[in-house]
Amino acid sequence: MQHKLSRRQLAAGAAVSLAGHSSGAVPDFTSARNDFPWCVNETFLNNAGWHPVGVHSIRAMESYMEYKMKGPGPGRDEAGGARQNEVKRAFAQLIHASPQEISFVPSTLVGENLVVAGLGLPGSQGNVVTDELHYEGSHYMYRCLQDAGLDVRIAKRRDDWRIHAEDVGKLVDRRTRLIATSFVSYINGFVQDARSLADLAHSHGAYLYTDIIQAAGAVPIDVRSMGIDFAACSGYKWLMGDRGLGYLYVREDLQGSVLRRTQYGDRQFADFEYHVFPHDPPGPQFATWKQINQGAGSYYEVGNISNVAVACQSAALAYIQRLGVENIRAHARPLTAKLRKELPGLGYPCITPENNESPIVSFVAANPAVTRSRLAKARVNAKVEWRQMRVSVSVYNTEQDVDRLLNALS
Repeated sequence: MQHKLSRRQLAAGAAVSLAGHSSGAVPDFTSARNDFPWCVNETFLNNAGWHPVGVHSIRAMESYMEYKMKGPGPGRDEAGGARQNEVKRAFAQLIHASPQEISFVPSTLVGENLVVAGLGLPGSQGNVVTDELHYEGSHYMYRCLQDAGLDVRIAKRRDDWRIHAEDVGKLVDRRTRLIATSFVSYINGFVQDARSLADLAHSHGAYLYTDIIQAAGAVPIDVRSMGIDFAACSGYKWLMGDRGLGYLYVREDLQGSVLRRTQYGDRQFADFEYHVFPHDPPGPQFATWKQINQGAGSYYEVGNISNVAVACQSAALAYIQRLGVENIRAHARPLTAKLRKELPGLGYPCITPENNESPIVSFVAANPAVTRSRLAKARVNAKVEWRQMRVSVSVYNTEQDVDRLLNALS
């Protein structure tokens, strides 16, 4: 496909093969394969692990790197503060939040750590309620805090491979400070009933944290209607970006008061001025500054943000917006439905609940080494780990991709 947009348009995040897509129309997903060349080299069905970077995002990163090499000029972009603010606005719009409620973080787990620390949970008399389908790194964090004395309670999944709100409710009491969960489980794609968990938490004076890394960009999210207090994700999965840039959502009325600042850095103040060197104006201390305290970033951001990742994310978010998350979700449904229907007959029982609204579907893999070998031979990439196989489809995947996986395992 011949790309006719200028480098500047690409750097601004134009979705190249979707440029003719008008608002309200259903996009042509077959053209998305042109935007992700990875699918030419391999049948990639591990988007829940990491998402290939699109041509549009590569061009945006190239524009920034040319600026770093040559300085200002036509087609070159600094990708600094203005672009960072654009990315925050785009992400906030995606999850129905305000840009003032978004802070950049290096990763999802950094965001969750900031929530736990900001609530003062380590060393407290409160408790945290989480579940078996939450992220492995989160479980490690809570186990370490449990070893240090924090009361951590874990809701078990039922035979239907769901976490039921009533089972979480049995663990919540007046000492509960936080319910921590993955909105979409990385294990099997199970979508939590966030509204029920939020109501449960709030009725006990607690808060709800959701890891949304397996949802943002692939599953509709409305943090307001869901009652979510805190959420975090990284940009390298369904947001189609790269590692090193993520987001922390903190409900505006909780910033700085309920969720305290626990780390400090130069993104939290302005107008720094010395008062000790020649010709400095006098001051009460050796240096003064103004505390910003305006928006989540001024409380929870510490140091530098990766401008390369910002450039990548700016183009990726524009691409996602042009497609529409509802359309992305609709595109995935028939693909995951076919996997659910066919793979159990090939000896892979499904562990994803029925009628589950995510692009992730997982199966038991009794012999993971054999499964990995068959997939590798067919040049099909899906996650096979812990005697499980997780298949996750994205915008460029087709029924033919699903058939290649099924044929490889037949």
